[in-house]
Amino acid sequence: MAKEYKNAQVQANREQIEHHVREILRLIGEDVDREGLLDTPARVTRMYEEIFAGYSADPREVLGVTFDEQHEELVIVKDIVYYSQCEHHMAPFFGKIHIGYIPSGKIAGLSKFARLVEAVTRKLQVQERITSEIADILDQELKPHGVMVVVEGEHLCMCARGVKKPGSKTITSAVRGYFRNDAPLRAEFMSLIKE
Repeated sequence: MAKEYKNAQVQANREQIEHHVREILRLIGEDVDREGLLDTPARVTRMYEEIFAGYSADPREVLGVTFDEQHEELVIVKDIVYYSQCEHHMAPFFGKIHIGYIPSGKIAGLSKFARLVEAVTRKLQVQERITSEIADILDQELKPHGVMVVVEGEHLCMCARGVKKPGSKTITSAVRGYFRNDAPLRAEFMSLIKE
């Protein structure tokens, strides 16, 4: 019964989104009945379901099963490509995320880091929040000795509109645990993600 209700709600949401996309097209001056736009509201709705999938994901759960492992050296998962939407303009931004952590007896499967990035970025966001949220979740769920997250982003709200500065990048970082006070450890992480 609950599944049927959820399916009915999803369908009702789709119909509302399609209606509103059609209205936006009309309000910007488009002929919503021309051939090229007939299926656009449905396509935009399907795209929204994909790019905003983070609203239905629990980022803490995506780490899933962890493993007891006595490895206490730096682990880095780098160049995780992400796509998100700026909450100020609903314009895309994208780039790479680099995650480093020093386990304290518990590790996660490497693919879980990419799943965590997906769960955090697939909603309206700001880059600063993405960076902190990933670091905080890893710190709380894995309880490592330290975490460092660096996010690189190119924001279309800045590149394609407004000041129009294509190619400009924003870099944010978050450090937890050992990384806070250990400059050589931070330097090691930064040198390894640049290789």
